[in-house]
Amino acid sequence: MTAALALGDDALVLSHRLGEWAGHAPVLEEEVALANIALDLLGQARVLLSLVGDEDELAYLREERAFRNVQLVELPNGDFAHTIARQLYFSAYQHLLYGQLAVGDGPFAGLAAKAVKEVAYHLDHAEHWTLRLGDGTAESHERMQRAVDSLWRFTGELFQPVEGVEVDWPSLRDGWAKSVTDVLERATLTVPDGPRCTAWTAGAGRQGIHTEPFGRMLAEMQHLHRSHPGATW
Repeated sequence: MTAALALGDDALVLSHRLGEWAGHAPVLEEEVALANIALDLLGQARVLLSLVGDEDELAYLREERAFRNVQLVELPNGDFAHTIARQLYFSAYQHLLYGQLAVGDGPFAGLAAKAVKEVAYHLDHAEHWTLRLGDGTAESHERMQRAVDSLWRFTGELFQPVEGVEVDWPSLRDGWAKSVTDVLERATLTVPDGPRCTAWTAGAGRQGIHTEPFGRMLAEMQHLHRSHPGATW
């Protein structure tokens, strides 16, 4: 199922990226928060990938070109501001997506009804830190603005229709733009250029084309499973 694979890969890959903060977050409380978000996403990934096949095989034995996640979620963490900007962009999208999928009796309705509550926390967390960094010191403002600007071009891919995901993509795009713009303006940050998401060019992850850092991340994520095939724990 193309749709389950795409949404599952988004959640799986971002979960791993957030997990890389373990032992490196700026404060202990934030380490716990990022780990909890990562676990929520991992839970979503397991449900979605299990609709396609064996979740372990899909996570650990596929080659890079077989993954269908958007490029935004695979980008390196960078500094803390980059992680927060990435989370703001993705959580705002995912919250609206699951909100639409939870309505009705589609194949993702049950998952979406539960996950939308989790993602509401993810979004609130990202908004809090965007406001704190953007409207903080001169240094934190500059770092947050740089992160917002550098990741903006990857957001257009979020709104490329996915076969089997029955949502109103134009309204999803417009709702996302309104939500993110509101947060950035309240954080005294400048909204990057690009009035409509369809004009933003980066990203072909849905077609299996990924960034260079993704290959290194995947090698690390899959190393243990590939080194001990058939092992049980």
